[in-house]
Amino acid sequence: QVQLVESGGGLVQAGGSLRLSCAASGRTFSRYAMGWFRQAPGKEREFVAGISWSGSLKYYTDSVKGRFTISRDNAKNTVYLQMNDLKAEDTAVYYCVVDPGVRVGAHPEYWGQGTQVTVSS
Repeated sequence: QVQLVESGGGLVQAGGSLRLSCAASGRTFSRYAMGWFRQAPGKEREFVAGISWSGSLKYYTDSVKGRFTISRDNAKNTVYLQMNDLKAEDTAVYYCVVDPGVRVGAHPEYWGQGTQVTVSS
């Protein structure tokens, strides 16, 4: 049974930083992309960032480019999201995802339970 466990969320002031982590277990994740989605109150869930198995391909939604950095440690089956210069509009529940293939799709196969990020202005 695949499990994705996120950590690192919390309350931060605008301009501050947080680092999210997600540890995956339950299977071998070779050739699986990993990434993050988020859902703000009253809004649809949206893609945030993704990374290929090798880490050579990283991609972001436009609103976080230059502020967020995704990385992964395959030895630990863990993906990270470093979030800098946080803005009030980054407030959301952040979900870790794992998906077969090079890129995370629109409907990833595996989801974490979510971690709350709240940015105060």
